[in-house]
Amino acid sequence: VKMSSSYFLPRMKRELEILEHDPPPGVVCYPVDSNLTRFCAQIKGPKDTPYEDGMFKVDVQIPARYPMEPPRMQFITPIYHPNVDDVGRICLDILKMPPNGSWKPSLNISTTLTSLSILMADPNPDDPLLVEIASEFKENRSLFLQKAKEATLKHAMEDKDSSAQ
Repeated sequence: VKMSSSYFLPRMKRELEILEHDPPPGVVCYPVDSNLTRFCAQIKGPKDTPYEDGMFKVDVQIPARYPMEPPRMQFITPIYHPNVDDVGRICLDILKMPPNGSWKPSLNISTTLTSLSILMADPNPDDPLLVEIASEFKENRSLFLQKAKEATLKHAMEDKDSSAQ
C-alpha cells in the first residue's frame, strides 16, 4: 500500500497534465479536490448522435489503488442510453477489472473518457444496463433516437440557456 501511495501523486499529476494539455476531443476534465481523487468531466455530445449539442457531466472518482483499479465514473447529467442506468452508472468494459472487464493500469482517465465518449456515439446493446432501452435500440431505432434526443434537450442543455441570458 505504501508503494502505491507514493506512486499515486506523481501519476495523478501526470494525468492532470494530459487532461489539461492534450484532452480527449470534446472533453473537459478538472480536479474537484486538492488530493486529486475526484474529478468532474464534461463530455460534449458526439456529433451525429442524439446527444449532439448536449453537455454531459460525469463524476470521476479515483480509488486509492489506482491505477491497479479503474476509476469509478458516473453520469451526473441524465442520459437515455442502454449502457447507463437511471442513476448514471455506466456499463463499460474498461471500467471493470478482469476477468469481467478489461481495465489495465496502462489506461488512464483520458483514455477512459475517450472510451466513454465512443460508447455514447456507439452504444453496446449486447451488454446493457437497461434491457428495455437496449431492445428499443435494436428493434425500434427511430423511437430510441427520438427519446434520446428529447432527454438530451431536457437534461443536457441547461448551460446553454443560462449563458444566453
